[in-house]
Amino acid sequence: MVMRTEQVIAEALERTENDRYKLSVLVFARVKELGAGAQPLLNYPEDYLKRMELCDIALQEIADGKVTLANNLSI
Repeated sequence: MVMRTEQVIAEALERTENDRYKLSVLVFARVKELGAGAQPLLNYPEDYLKRMELCDIALQEIADGKVTLANNLSI
């Protein structure tokens, strides 16, 4: 499900206990992984994912609960 940016950020903040620092660290770590070739965890069409920025993909993954501090060991 595609959400507005404000909704995605609000959901992602909730997932990080409304801690903007944790969210920024998590987004940075995930963008680094995606940039290094990790596959997105979103169930979107491939052509849609190619048009998305890496930070938007990371935020959506966090908002969906697919990436968390607990399962992101590269931080």
